[in-house]
Formats: sequence, structure tokens, C-alpha cells
Amino acid sequence: MEHHHGELKGRMLFSFALNMTITIAEIIGGLLSGSLALLSDSLHNFSDSMSILASYLAIKIGEREKNEKYTFGYKRAEILVAFVNSAVLVGVALFLLVEAYKRFKNPEPIDGPLMLGVALIGLFANLISVLLLHEHAHESMNVRSAYLHLLSDTLSSVAVVTGGIAIIKWNVLWIDPVVTVLISLYILREGYEILKESVEVLMEASPNLNFEEIKHEIESIPGVKNAHHFHAWRIGEREIHFECHVEVNDMPISEAQGVIDEIEERLKRFGIAHVTVQLETERCKDKKAICGGKGD
Repeated sequence: MEHHHGELKGRMLFSFALNMTITIAEIIGGLLSGSLALLSDSLHNFSDSMSILASYLAIKIGEREKNEKYTFGYKRAEILVAFVNSAVLVGVALFLLVEAYKRFKNPEPIDGPLMLGVALIGLFANLISVLLLHEHAHESMNVRSAYLHLLSDTLSSVAVVTGGIAIIKWNVLWIDPVVTVLISLYILREGYEILKESVEVLMEASPNLNFEEIKHEIESIPGVKNAHHFHAWRIGEREIHFECHVEVNDMPISEAQGVIDEIEERLKRFGIAHVTVQLETERCKDKKAICGGKGD
């Protein structure tokens, strides 16, 4: 695992350096050629670079050991970075949509050959970065957000290249803002999905669990009369914690421990990593899985 993470971090640093190079090239090319699509791609590439760097730092922070202040560890550092990355993506997309509208109203001359040449360089460089992170893309929300940055920029580079060819052959200046709008809408969709999921984790929204099925599973254990007062949340992207009240008959601690162990074992099939069980006898009046009121 340590070697695996080392390989991932090395690839992320290389991708960061590559994307910063593309960003500088596209800013210069966009200013010289007058292409808004190229400038939009440079902004996107810059956000990619910051995304990769932030993701790298989040992985480094997340590897720190738990301590007295952070008893759950630093796993949410990656979620915070995914939130910031996706928020930046959404902001960039909205900005580019406004700029594209302005360019529709007031078209400007564009140096097609220069636009095409720089876009091709960006396309090949982005393809390299995408291939480097492809096998790691599903490991965490954080890495996935960085990968999506790169993938969306690769697609936008394809669109800019296509626009450059169209401008050279037919001098259709409107293709530049059209490409910008297409890029922006794609960025907006991808960014929103990660933003939504990262907010859910940070707000401790319940993961996708069937509480009624869990309640039935716990109550099928011998000695359990009722299970209620459920709470579930994620510490990181995948680590699910769960707590509940379980009503049992009065019994020795040795027997009670057996009930708790059985609950923990059965809840593993739901993907729950950590279980906290509060055993009780005739204590709570509300026996529903989700209890309301100040007693929560």
C-alpha cells in the first residue's frame, strides 16, 4: 500500500508540472491568437494544476496518525480538497459562460493556426496526465476530482482543436464561444456532482443505507427486543460509522457483550466499519429507527 501511494504521489507531481506548463503556454497562445476558447482552456488547466497539487497535499495530510486533537485522523482533508476543487470548477464554468456570451455579441479576430498549434500541445500533454492517473481514479473522491479535472480538460482540448481547424478552413469565429460554452457546461456538470457528494460527507449526511433492513437484521438477533435511534455518517469517503440504541432484557455483561459482537459482525455486510451500541432496558419511549425531538 505504501509503494502504491508513493507511485500515485509521484504521478500527481509529474502531472502538476505538466499542467502548469500547458497553462502558461495556453495563456500566451490565447492572448496572441485572440482565442477565448484557448484562454478558457488555460484557466481550466490552471484549476487542474491546483486540483492536482491540493489532492497531493491532502493525501500527504491524510497519512498522518490519529492524535488527541484529531481522534478520527485526517481523512476528511481529502474531502475538503474535493469540495474546494469542485467549487472552483463550478465557478470557472460560470465565468466562462459569461465570457462566451460577451464574445457571441462582439466577435473578435482569431489567429487560427496559432490557436490550433497550442491546443494540440495541450491535448497531448493532457492525454499523458489522464493516462497517468486513470488506474487510480476510483480510489477516492479526492483523486477522482483531480482525474475529472484532467479528463474534462482533455475533452475541452479536443473541442479547441476542432474549433481551431474550423476557424482556419471556414473562418467561422462563432465556433470559439460555442466551444467555450460546451466546455463550460461539461465542467459545470462534473463539478456539481463532486461538490454535492463532498458537501454530504462534510455535513455528515447519512450514507446510502437501508435503515429498515438494518433494524430488521439487528432485531433478529436472539435477546434483542428493539433497535432504534440510528445515526450513520462517513469519516472519509468510504469509512462508515454507525451508532444505535438496542433494547434487551436484563442480562449479565458477559451476555451483553455477545449481543454487541453479533451486531458488529452482521453490520459488516452493509459496509459499516465502526459500530457503537448503547444497550438499554425500557429506557426510550420512541422505538423508531430515526427518533425525533431534543433527546437525539
